[in-house]
Amino acid sequence: MLFDRWPRFASRHPWHVLAVALAVLVSFGALFALFGGRYGEGFNLPGTESQRLVDLLAERFPETAGGSATVVVHSPDGIGLQQGRVDELVSALQLLPDVFGVSPPSAQASAVSGDGTIARINVGYAKQAFDLDRSSVDALLDLVEEHSIPGFQVEVGGQVVRASEQEPPGSAELIGLAAAVIILLFAFGSLVAAGVPILTALLALASGFFVIGTGASIFDMAAFTPQFAAMIGIGVGIDYSLLIVTRYREGLERGLDVDDAIVKAASTAGRSVAFAGSAVVIALFGLWVVGIPFVGFLGTAASIVVALSVLVAIFVLPAILKLAGRNIDRWRVPLLAGSAHESETGIGYRLARVVQRAPWLFLVLSLGVLLTLAAPVLDLRLGSSDAGSNPESLTSRRAYDLLAEGFGVGFNGPILVGIAIDGPGGANAVEKLPSVIEQQSGVASVSPPRFNGDSTAATITVIPDSSPQDEDTKQLIERLRQIVPGELEGTDASALVGGPTAVFIDIAARIESRMVFFFIGVIGLSFLLLMAVFRSVLIPLKAAVMNILSIGAAYGILVAVFQWGWFGGLLGVSNTGPIESFLPMMLFAVLFGLSMDYEVFLISRIQEEYLRTGDNTEAVARGLSATTRVITAAAAIMVAVFLAFVAGDQRIVKEFGVGLASAIFIDATLVRLILVPSFMQLAGDANWWFPRWLDRIVPRIGIHSSPVNGEQ
Repeated sequence: MLFDRWPRFASRHPWHVLAVALAVLVSFGALFALFGGRYGEGFNLPGTESQRLVDLLAERFPETAGGSATVVVHSPDGIGLQQGRVDELVSALQLLPDVFGVSPPSAQASAVSGDGTIARINVGYAKQAFDLDRSSVDALLDLVEEHSIPGFQVEVGGQVVRASEQEPPGSAELIGLAAAVIILLFAFGSLVAAGVPILTALLALASGFFVIGTGASIFDMAAFTPQFAAMIGIGVGIDYSLLIVTRYREGLERGLDVDDAIVKAASTAGRSVAFAGSAVVIALFGLWVVGIPFVGFLGTAASIVVALSVLVAIFVLPAILKLAGRNIDRWRVPLLAGSAHESETGIGYRLARVVQRAPWLFLVLSLGVLLTLAAPVLDLRLGSSDAGSNPESLTSRRAYDLLAEGFGVGFNGPILVGIAIDGPGGANAVEKLPSVIEQQSGVASVSPPRFNGDSTAATITVIPDSSPQDEDTKQLIERLRQIVPGELEGTDASALVGGPTAVFIDIAARIESRMVFFFIGVIGLSFLLLMAVFRSVLIPLKAAVMNILSIGAAYGILVAVFQWGWFGGLLGVSNTGPIESFLPMMLFAVLFGLSMDYEVFLISRIQEEYLRTGDNTEAVARGLSATTRVITAAAAIMVAVFLAFVAGDQRIVKEFGVGLASAIFIDATLVRLILVPSFMQLAGDANWWFPRWLDRIVPRIGIHSSPVNGEQ
């Protein structure tokens, strides 16, 4: 068997195993060096109106289908007095690589603000923003910085800049790893024991980055994919090794020799890791049901890192433990060293006994806290934050503010109407559209139609009087999608309404239509897996309900912070706005999977004790005691890693960090330490009830092993 024979093989040939692992890492690195790709925006939405508009323009009006940037100039003395500098800036922009065309203020209607202090310059690119070489974007940013001087402020925003203002992996990961080291020292009290999980996590994470980066050359992945994968990879990589190392140290304390302790750790904690990791991978792959490629690729990237973390923990960690041997507890830190096995002496045992004395009280109180935290979900609004939510340190935010000041917030989220013209009468119908559109409420201005060379396509730009993330803008787009096609009915023209803002509205609509099916699928699969493992109906039902409660509480915290602005200043959230439309599904997939780690590790220990003693009360207390230290340490590492990403500038990454950290903290404390023991105490032996007819139908997935030599 994998969990019995492989650990013995790895313990006999540790250097061979490490050599193969290093060779695999080097191979992945070589592939990345040769074929590594660039991450982009990745918002391809098959079947949506905004995507059909992109495809139409790419076919008939390619000069309007590329990415764009808006250069904003601000001069307190007036743009007219700076005309020479403006002309020089326009000339320099025209010479930039991949620039298709530049529209100076003089070529655009109302391109100078009413007070004459702010002007905008539109820069069109021949390629989509995420297809541009980084050097082309850097050239634009360098040019803007070069021309910006006191009295003549130059900023730039738009799709091209948005694609470039993504933080590369680095500082947040280092902060998270540093925090993990400190927590591991508290958990193990030994430098060697603390270093092993860090080593295995880095091995898996580096391999994952190489694989994902190579895949980016083939698939269109969102720019924040590396940060998301790193966030998940560091946490699970350390956690999985932490569980196995803890069980290994426990085996040594029980008197097992090194080889038997490795086998015992692999056949117990290793099985739990394999099961829990598989659940995470399945949940992340389930994101493909949304039907949005970038969401599916984001989940796939994270699942690759999780899968590699499981493989390293199962196949490589036994070899590392063999080399460490009994020196796993060397270089102890004074005052921090503790026993690896605490059945009746640890704080977990005492806490369980307190909860078991008044289970109804603790159950009601903990449920009340969870429901209170989840209450803000009733006000959840899905959408997409705009550049106005960026920190002021970014040029896109400063450009956003200048455009809003000079022309209104709607200029930051123009709506694009694209028209396909298939006959001679179509052009006349298109000419009449602006007058119809400008009569709609919420419209600030409408541009005249712009036709391509053979008049087979045209575009009209609509400026709303609300910001891109405002609910009024969403309603305006929905009205235009009903009214504009109706105006062209019976003519030789057909219209589509899209643009950057409409893209995110289409994303939200697609996700909302499939979210319930995804939730049901993940919950149902997890229920079946837990039932197959623990041969119980009540245990998986409890897990499903409690996971939903902890995730709901995390959603509530997200609404309070990012929509309502609570503690926004502390977390660097400059403006309130909607929750990213794809975030709830991503969080659900990740958190439901990660919570399985703690569920499997805790319940498997409780079940071990119950099978040995037949006493449910004692089994709950002993199981909680044996896992409290490791679950607390694992959760603390996860929380520290996730919070490290909150320090960055990207709102999306902040949302992920706050949501994941909140849910893990709630799950590992309130749920695992209070709700689980109180519920299982009340349920008694019913926890392990499993009808015979169901036992015959449901396959068995074993995570318990037979005793090894020397074990009682």
